[in-house]
Amino acid sequence: MTKIKVGILGCTGMVGQAFMWLLAHHKQFDISFLGASSLRNDKYYVDEVNWIFPFPMPESVKNKKCEAINFAKIKDRGVRIIFSALPADQARKIEPELREHNFYVFSNAGALRYEEDVPILIPEVNLDDINLIEKQGFPGKGFVITNANCSTTGLTVALSPLKKFGIREVFVSTYQSVSGAGYPGISFLDISGNAIPYIKNEEHKMIIETKKILGLEADIYPTCVRIPTLWGHLETVWVTLEDRVEKEDITGAWSTCKSASPRLASMPDNPIIYREDEDFPQPKMSFFGTPPGMTVFIGQLKKINNRIGFTLLVNNIIKGAAGGSIQNAEAFVQAYGGELKT
Repeated sequence: MTKIKVGILGCTGMVGQAFMWLLAHHKQFDISFLGASSLRNDKYYVDEVNWIFPFPMPESVKNKKCEAINFAKIKDRGVRIIFSALPADQARKIEPELREHNFYVFSNAGALRYEEDVPILIPEVNLDDINLIEKQGFPGKGFVITNANCSTTGLTVALSPLKKFGIREVFVSTYQSVSGAGYPGISFLDISGNAIPYIKNEEHKMIIETKKILGLEADIYPTCVRIPTLWGHLETVWVTLEDRVEKEDITGAWSTCKSASPRLASMPDNPIIYREDEDFPQPKMSFFGTPPGMTVFIGQLKKINNRIGFTLLVNNIIKGAAGGSIQNAEAFVQAYGGELKT
């Protein structure tokens, strides 16, 4: 099968590195353009990145050259699909321009996330929302699809199968790794042996995005804390339900996520894994699963009256960022792949 040529913008940052690692051996996509700042133009990737992942840099990307962002040059490479790991301020300017130049943009940035015709897509949860790209003018023009904020991703994957029981309110506390702050991120002196009970805009994002993705009217009460772990966001959740349910109803609903999920290259066989171990899940498990980092792990299930409590773990850089965007691109190719040939 001929691979689809793709570009990565913001390739040297933390999320950009995740794109590079995940796409280096992808079955459908071929990295054909690496967009970076003009200061890195024509320089080898291996020389321009401070690789922070717990895996070696793929050999196939080391000697690829970074290039300044140039729409004409990207088109000349035959690239239509763009993965954006740009900072929000840059994405706010560049992503609409990419759309106007007929590129298909899969963005990790939050710059356009709240526009009415831009889907915040999580294929296990709201695949039908991909049709919103037609309101952006597709197929006559390009589009932007965003993935959710990383902590919202884990929460919505866990909540989606529970919607049938009637979700009335959600209390969620997050314990978020320092990798979620990007690189260089938080000072060692600030976070070492410490926890910081404030992450700018995070609680607002969780409220707005969870409601948009799930179509919920429920009240959502988040508290977000930064903790000194490298990878993974741990979340403790209490959900008030309209229906009277037993714990078996909840675990049964989570198990249906497997059969309801589309068959995509980056989709785990079990998007949700629930285990009853007393100490499950933990951030050190962030890269567990197949593909690594794409599963949402859940444990600590409790029931008090009509409230259900549980703990979840989501890999913030993989499932909650680059991997989520790649899944979205796979979903697009599955639904509209013929447009890539026009």
